[in-house]
This record gives sequence, structure tokens and C-alpha cells, in this order.
Amino acid sequence: MREESRKGYADMRLRNIAGSREVIADCPYVVPEEEQERCPGTWREIFGNDNPVRIEIGMGKGRFIHTMAGEHRDFNYVGIEKYSSVLLRAIQKMQKEELPNLKFLRMDAEDVDRVFGRGEVDRIYLNFSDPWPKDRHAKRRLPSRQFLARYDRILREGGRLEFKTDNRALFDFAVEELSPAGWKAEEITYDLHGDERLMEGNVMTEYEEKFSSKGSPIYKYIIYR
Repeated sequence: MREESRKGYADMRLRNIAGSREVIADCPYVVPEEEQERCPGTWREIFGNDNPVRIEIGMGKGRFIHTMAGEHRDFNYVGIEKYSSVLLRAIQKMQKEELPNLKFLRMDAEDVDRVFGRGEVDRIYLNFSDPWPKDRHAKRRLPSRQFLARYDRILREGGRLEFKTDNRALFDFAVEELSPAGWKAEEITYDLHGDERLMEGNVMTEYEEKFSSKGSPIYKYIIYR
């Protein structure tokens, strides 16, 4: 079975854990879906402080954002995940180690600019996003120009977006989208783990650890408008 197929099969099993929606609905770490429309402009109240807000879109099982929130308590973090059963794994991490500066949203990434106000986000992380390999699905890719327009509305002036992937085709696409979308690259690397400077403070996701251990290069950029 190809690596992509194994990954997809594993994700599909995670998406179908019985009772996951009920657990999420009762979870204090998750902003309820019925309250999301009231979130823009209120994240200071939600966290109870004025610290900058950083978000990960498509956080998967939450290893990256949970680690980041634990290491950087002077920032607030919001993890966004579409699939309930995948989000459940992030909730389980929080049950083992509660962090006051971390919240979760179960929602589609297309709605990201509906839950954050203009300039309300300090930094955006995209890690090992779905490549949507068919051309007709290009606008669904998280680093597409369509999504970059959404990020532009919520990212503060001077904010940054960081994207990591092991998929070279997706990374090439992401780089090509920058100019048409009006974004610029601050950093681009085609071998993150071979770059000592960019590896300082790097937090690995589950997929990053898996692929890099097999010798697969990890691609990364940091961009701004």
C-alpha cells in the first residue's frame, strides 16, 4: 500500500470513532460551534488576557500546537480541526496536560475568517496539509491563493504564516501561489532538517517525525504580506 493510501486509511479510521461529537460538545477546551459566530474580536475575553493569538489550521492530533502552547505560555493558541475523531486525540492530550493558553475549534478551514476578526491573529501555522492532488481541487489546498486571501483578513500587520510539508508538488504549488496572492517569502527551504538555523526551536508533528526519520526532506516557508 502506498504511503499516501496508508495515511488516508489511518485518517479515515480516526474520523469514525463513535461518540466523538458528544465528547467534543461537552469539552471545556473546545469553543462550541454555536458560539463560534461570536468569536471575532472576542479572543481576549475567551482567553482572559491580551496575549497574541496564534493558530494552527488542520492540527490533526494536536501534538504540534500542544507543544507550542506548553513552551510559549505568553501566547494564546487555537487549534482548528475539521474531523471530530481527530480532534478527540488533541482533547486527550489536554486531559493529560491542561494548558490555559490553548483552545480548539471543530470547523472547516474555509470558515477561518468568520471566527477571527481583522488583524486578530499573530501567526498562522499550516503543517502537512492535505495535498488535494487533483487540479480541480487546487482551491481547497490550504496554501492556495483563495486561502491566502482569507488569511490576509485575519493576520495582523507584520504577522507571519509558516507552512511545512513533505509533499514536493504541494510545496512547489504553494510557492507559485505567493506572487499572484500578493505575499512574499521571508524564508524558503527545501531541506528543513538540514538547515541548522531554521531548525532552532522547530517543533515536529507526528508526520514530520515519521517522514524525516525515513530520510524524506521536509519543505518549509515563512511568508508575509
